[in-house]
Amino acid sequence: MSRITPSVRVTKVTVDGGRVSTDTRGDNVIAEEPLEIRVGGPTLTTTMRTPGHDIELAHGFLHGEGLITSATQVTEARYCAGATGPDGRNTYNVLELDLLSSVRAPGLENIRLTTTSSACGVCGSTSIDQIMRKSSHPITPVALNPEVVVTLPDRLREHQKQFTRTGGVHAAGAFTLDGEAIVVREDIGRHNAADKVVGNLLMSGMLPAEEMLLVMSSRASFELVQKAVMAGFSGLIAVSAASSLAVELAREFGLALTGFTRPGRFNLYSGELR
Repeated sequence: MSRITPSVRVTKVTVDGGRVSTDTRGDNVIAEEPLEIRVGGPTLTTTMRTPGHDIELAHGFLHGEGLITSATQVTEARYCAGATGPDGRNTYNVLELDLLSSVRAPGLENIRLTTTSSACGVCGSTSIDQIMRKSSHPITPVALNPEVVVTLPDRLREHQKQFTRTGGVHAAGAFTLDGEAIVVREDIGRHNAADKVVGNLLMSGMLPAEEMLLVMSSRASFELVQKAVMAGFSGLIAVSAASSLAVELAREFGLALTGFTRPGRFNLYSGELR
């Protein structure tokens, strides 16, 4: 059984002209499991995520929190050997990271003792000023090509293998201004998907993400704009709505932001068109 898309028994119900029929069979669902991230011993956070690319997720999360600016600042990342399930096997749900001694250890303001749900990203932070003081990558403003923007949701969808199987997972992708995919990641949490993308770029030496677009299969929330700004993306393309704080943050830092992006149309909340 796949750990990422386990099969469960489900009864499919069909209603047609007053007639109800049922069919019980196996169906794939997307996995949701906790990932506890420890830095130098203490637990920094626990997030609900889809297993896979966990080290990228951790790197992206630490970068988004302003704790690291380079992958070289992480000296080791390993799964905790003592984290076992009832069968005695490693659950791979506890990830420990060690940082260079020259890197400031996470303070109490960084530690989140409550579990971050798959719908919530930066819930523990309180203001734009508090978060953006940590930003290390200036944004390179770009003029969006509308003909490219309207193609990006479908281009992202081409890489959503787990969504095709389950219909229950978000995706994030880094794309060039011409619409070419650089890296795409899926996760039940939209913020986790974004962290995996940012972590991949960080570990590949591709940050800041100058003249790149972060494309999301979700709404444009404050925490996603924050992650895009922290990583130095030039734009964030979302298939659903943008929140008021997301728009405010994008405009303040010169990040191009679109919402309700569909073939043939989108809303431009921030930035310019080519």
